Amino acid sequence: MITRTGIRTGSRTAACLLCQWRLFSVSYGRLLADKGPSPTPTPTTSTTTTPGTDAKAAPGAPKPTAPPAPGAESPLAHAPRAYGKALKEFTPTPLSRPIGMNFPPNAGENTGVDKRSLKQRHADFTNYDKHLKRREYLKHKISRPYFRDWSNLQFHQGKTFLSPPRPFRADLSLFFPNLHGRTLAKTPDAAAADTTPVLEGRASVVSVFSSMWAETQARSFTDPDQNPALAAVLAAAGPARAQLVRVNVEEDMLKAWLVRLFSGSLRRKVGKENWDRYFLVRRGITDEIRESIGVLNSKVGYTYLVDHECRIRWAASGSADPGEKEGLVKGVERILSEMDKDNVGPHYVRKTVALARKQPEES
Repeated sequence: MITRTGIRTGSRTAACLLCQWRLFSVSYGRLLADKGPSPTPTPTTSTTTTPGTDAKAAPGAPKPTAPPAPGAESPLAHAPRAYGKALKEFTPTPLSRPIGMNFPPNAGENTGVDKRSLKQRHADFTNYDKHLKRREYLKHKISRPYFRDWSNLQFHQGKTFLSPPRPFRADLSLFFPNLHGRTLAKTPDAAAADTTPVLEGRASVVSVFSSMWAETQARSFTDPDQNPALAAVLAAAGPARAQLVRVNVEEDMLKAWLVRLFSGSLRRKVGKENWDRYFLVRRGITDEIRESIGVLNSKVGYTYLVDHECRIRWAASGSADPGEKEGLVKGVERILSEMDKDNVGPHYVRKTVALARKQPEES
């Protein structure tokens, strides 16, 4: 028989248990809050999967370029960006040091596809430290001003930096990253193509743009009517030794669909011989890559001179100045002469460093 006293005692016990559970929940939440976010790791210029160094390098392969010293300032530290504090005045300066990635590129990198297993995704989803980092990243992403890139065009038509007075030395130059997308070629492999196999073994002038305005700026360096000296050098060397590569970056799905819709007109515009050198890239260009190669304004065109080892030997942004056009031509001639000294033939295969790919502990 249940008495009234027993009912009161049971209700008190249930209430006490409920209070204890609430106390435990609040204490656990406060404990996580008191821990605070884990210290942010120092950003590097490697790709999403950081290469290790425990594997032996192939004989004769180029060594990865060492990252700059901790106290060294980036040559693009004061350039306007789509995030951060808005600048009222800015004057571009020539690049004082090489730009690019620290490790040589490989085909299949920077595809933008999440290759984690379900077990790894679950582990990352339930990791509180990674959750805080992801939340911080999304907060900075959302807080970026939408029209900042447009407003930065007031500074010398968006010119982020000036080209160096002469090409960078080969042993000090950094690498152009692998970009993954599709080409204009009508082949089965055109739907998933990488830039690295195309750049290997050739002196390449790479134009990176994502709008009509940016493409017009990039064409001021490469158009035969505006830079006939470059067209003559490329024609004399032949497509097996020197080439022009175009990279059209369209991260917006609707714009990318429109570009593909009018791919026929693009094919007629660039010519059949250049179909496999025109890339349409949607994903994989992270903020880390943009910072490394200097693509700091999505509305501006960028031009790079990449040698047969996929190293950035020269770079420019915005529209071409007369001195920059001449510097680009001299840079191509220098790389061609270096290729002659190294006996780089039509079937050249780049000797990459054999590095073991390790899964990063924290993404």
